[in-house]
Amino acid sequence: MPADKEAEITAKPKQPEAAAEATQESEANPDTESSKPASDAEPSNAVQSRMERFKALQARQAASRKQNLKESKAETQRLATDPNLLSTLERKRAIASHKLLKSETPDFERKRAWDWTVEESEAWDKRMEKKSRHREDVAFQDYRQDARKVYKRQLRDLAPDKEAYEKQKQEAIQKAAQNGGLEIVETEDGELIAVDRDGTFYSTADSTDFVQNKPDKAAVDRLVADIKKAEEVRLKKRRDRGLDDDTGGDVTYINQKNKQFNEKLARFYNKYTADIRESFERGTAL
Repeated sequence: MPADKEAEITAKPKQPEAAAEATQESEANPDTESSKPASDAEPSNAVQSRMERFKALQARQAASRKQNLKESKAETQRLATDPNLLSTLERKRAIASHKLLKSETPDFERKRAWDWTVEESEAWDKRMEKKSRHREDVAFQDYRQDARKVYKRQLRDLAPDKEAYEKQKQEAIQKAAQNGGLEIVETEDGELIAVDRDGTFYSTADSTDFVQNKPDKAAVDRLVADIKKAEEVRLKKRRDRGLDDDTGGDVTYINQKNKQFNEKLARFYNKYTADIRESFERGTAL
């Protein structure tokens, strides 16, 4: 028998053995074939979730951009609008609605008075009378009256610290009670109050304890701010009248009219009186 035939016969039985080995390997590792589709599905799910998140971020960005644009337009419109014009329009609208209601309602004043009590009506009349007096009291009469108006305006702007006042009051009463100097005093209304005898808190005309009082820094700062504000108002009024403060030179006048008169004299007679004036300034004039 030739050698080729023997090799073919011996090689044929080996094929089933290789197939059997492949079958055994597939039975031993059943997940090798099924694992390939799962690995392909996981990247697709991750990509899809990322795309959804990206789209959500894009939608949020677009919404934020629209909201910012809307708010910026509203802010620009608000800054461009004159507040005085708005208040004027609001006042005109209120006056027009009041006149319309008055024209449509018979006996308007009588029906409107039903909404107020007697005390409220008297307080309102008193307020209107005071307001009319202030409106009429605008003309300059004398410097005393002008100072009185400034003082009353400062009193209206004054905001006392009532809490600190009550705290100091209680501390003074406790201190007086500890020292044995507490005294019961009856007021004009018949109310009994406890005060200290030496007058450290309830001062009288003969009391000198107020000189030992040390105001806090906030009160000092408020006083300085009020003084600066008054000075700014004074300078503004001078500028409005065309009176600038002199920063240099000798003051040879007592008021603005006298200053103008001196300037007019100097313009015409300085060339004749220069030597005499210099002699007076040197002290060599005869």
